[in-house]
Amino acid sequence: MTQKKGIHFEVSERKILLRIMDILMVFLAIYFLNLYPKFDYIEFNKSNYVALTLLAVYITIFGTIFELYDLQKASKFDTTFRNIVITTSTVVLFYLLTPILSPYLPEERIQIVYFYVALIVSILLWRLFYINLIESPRFYKRVLLVGEISNIDGLVKALNTSDPNYKIVGFINSEASTSDSVRFKGLKEFKAADFLSVIEKERISEVLVASFNSEAIIAEVYHDLMMLLERGFKIREYTQVYEELLHRVPIQFVGKDFYKYFPFSRSNDNKLYIFFQRTFDVILAIIGLALGALIIPFIFIGNIIGNKGPMFYSQERIGRNGKPFNILKLRTMVVNAEKDGARWAKKNDTRVTKFGKFLRKSRLDEIPQFYNVLRGDMSVIGPRPERPFFVNELSRIIPFYETRHIIKPGLTGWAQVKTRYGSSVDDSLIKLQYDLYYIKHRSVFLDFNIAIKTLSTILYYRGQ
Repeated sequence: MTQKKGIHFEVSERKILLRIMDILMVFLAIYFLNLYPKFDYIEFNKSNYVALTLLAVYITIFGTIFELYDLQKASKFDTTFRNIVITTSTVVLFYLLTPILSPYLPEERIQIVYFYVALIVSILLWRLFYINLIESPRFYKRVLLVGEISNIDGLVKALNTSDPNYKIVGFINSEASTSDSVRFKGLKEFKAADFLSVIEKERISEVLVASFNSEAIIAEVYHDLMMLLERGFKIREYTQVYEELLHRVPIQFVGKDFYKYFPFSRSNDNKLYIFFQRTFDVILAIIGLALGALIIPFIFIGNIIGNKGPMFYSQERIGRNGKPFNILKLRTMVVNAEKDGARWAKKNDTRVTKFGKFLRKSRLDEIPQFYNVLRGDMSVIGPRPERPFFVNELSRIIPFYETRHIIKPGLTGWAQVKTRYGSSVDDSLIKLQYDLYYIKHRSVFLDFNIAIKTLSTILYYRGQ
């Protein structure tokens, strides 16, 4: 069998490619601007390396904040265009406001317009090329799924929505089937006897094995998998791919060998990491409370008009190692919202007041929790603390739910920036998957990523 794999880019490769090419295109635009005699705002030469480096840093940071490197959004022209305009506008504004590192303002202000337009046009041209070529079917990663029919539906749905370039071509049933066996019609099924020929004919790049019980894999399929492995063909296990593409731990697929899936991050016990995290928490909590003190008069007025009742409220939540504490928040619901007992908060919840909706969308209702961060009950980043009633309910239904309590809860977290508000058991399962991913991969880089995405959530008014 001759291996004919198509060219494709991994998720990390595409994100790096987007960042590098954005910067290169901007530098190229500046180079061409320098050919125009009347443009001298920023020159493309070695003596100007500080200003050029600052520009690259600003593009990377604000491009991340305004989701220029979100692969789902980067594959759509309308969303990409909007994000490019917002990013370049912010970059130019900050660039003009840092004249010590960036060039001084030119005498002819029209040069700033040239600079601004050049940034937009250069990045947009590259992104048009990216959408029409890199995001085209010729660069899809073509995948063949090998597994049990009972697992395939949920797995295919999850992976198909995670990466626009990850194309599952079809599947091979790894179990022995009969005429009475259930058939899966959502994906093309290939015969086990045609395994090797399908890989060549369909130009498969990767085989994804999704089997709960490896002992149940029929001998014919197992033999072909071994042959492919010996020839260096890429074979991956579904939980590994699920976690890599969706950035969450697939606990619904984890069985008695759960210990294989939870090699928790060494940062959880790293004293240096914990020290810097606590220092960061204290500094940010002081800044947050100071800013809160400045806007509290306006919130007080809004509360009188829109909420009509106490401005603050306290509620018991579960913290690290299952220890309860009282969280402090700005009230966003009507008084006695749970007089009939605890229940899930839902989208467009009628108990949320009009002013409360604004507080939630802008995340201003979370400001008092900086007091909890200062006390040490919470951290700035971590799993959101849940109420005892729901913890008791969810821990009985969802496996490993209590595991999220091995670190301090957070003001914001991986689940908060990656998914919607939890209003059901299914939503809580997804949130737990993200929380466990954070605990498993906890690092300074991931914390920074969450902080940036939290800024995006606030700026795009997506709080819930």
